[in-house]
Amino acid sequence: MNLQRILAIALRQLFLFRGSFTRVLPLFAWSSLDIAVWGFTTQYLGTVAMPGVHLGATLLGAVVLWNFLTRVMHGVTTTFLEDVWSRNFLNLFSTPLTVPEYLAGLVLTSISISAVGLGAMLTVAVQFFGLLPAQAGWVTLPCLFILLCTGLALGIVACAMVLRFGPSAEWLVWPLPMLLTPFAGVFYPQSVLPPWMQTVARGIAPAYVFEGLRGAAQGGAAPVQGLAVGLSLALGYIAVAYGLFVLTYKYAVRTGLIARYSAESVV
Repeated sequence: MNLQRILAIALRQLFLFRGSFTRVLPLFAWSSLDIAVWGFTTQYLGTVAMPGVHLGATLLGAVVLWNFLTRVMHGVTTTFLEDVWSRNFLNLFSTPLTVPEYLAGLVLTSISISAVGLGAMLTVAVQFFGLLPAQAGWVTLPCLFILLCTGLALGIVACAMVLRFGPSAEWLVWPLPMLLTPFAGVFYPQSVLPPWMQTVARGIAPAYVFEGLRGAAQGGAAPVQGLAVGLSLALGYIAVAYGLFVLTYKYAVRTGLIARYSAESVV
């Protein structure tokens, strides 16, 4: 893999933000607004919750983390779609650029813009609603990493879907994080789920994150075993997503579907 080509992919995408208000605004505006709405909601819940139960802080923290995962996934997908919309995707692969280098560039871009979004959400949550991320302790860092890996995997899978089924398939990829939400237990413990959903949740990496954070927020022991399982699943997602994209790319080249992404294509 050539680091220079990876950085070129990332810098090309980041340069698109320069002087483009319509691209810069979504980096932080909608996530910050979401945090504000949930912040006021959790403030109200804090007035009706039982003493000693930090319901508001737990919910607000969950909103921040789930928004982070969504931003990471969208960061990969939107970066890929920029090349699709500009009919530049095929041009990139007429150069020595390889698939791993291209995906690494998408990942680097997503991490960069997601960090901006996370910073904006934390600023609103801390400054206006008194959220203290440090209260959860060291488990916050591995939790963020698990969510980062899961978001990247979802983004790469979404790119493979668009590559396989065409640009019109982009409407199928945006709801992907929502499909995980009921099983991940973002706002409620796994115990409230029916048995079959609990079984599915055991294969969902974010479920271990939110279950562990709830336990830590209530003064429980650090969920080391659960986080280890979640991390293993998240890394597995990355491997599967990468393999799926590579196979889809080879299929698109072999069958000629890749031609739909050329500058001359009208599809």
